[in-house]
Amino acid sequence: MARKFTPKVVTANDLLDGDVIYLTATNEWSRDHADAQLIEDEALAEERLAHAAGDFARLVGPYLADAVAGENGPEPVHFREAFRTRGPSNYNHGKQAEA
Repeated sequence: MARKFTPKVVTANDLLDGDVIYLTATNEWSRDHADAQLIEDEALAEERLAHAAGDFARLVGPYLADAVAGENGPEPVHFREAFRTRGPSNYNHGKQAEA
């Protein structure tokens, strides 16, 4: 029996600054996980990942990450992805610089 598809978002790292980025429904890249397109169809997820993989001048390491619908947009499911939404693990740069 085939496994049920888990909703996904496309994520990668920005090639120039290393920050985590997410593919939106309008083919833009956002640093905010809540802006990501929540993909609930497996074929569409593979198509969106292939699209991202073609953007090799902008990003590195695109992949599909599990997510769930939240009040303000997609939310990460796994600890690793939740950790990536917070930026680098030091406070000198990235998303945590404002904290």
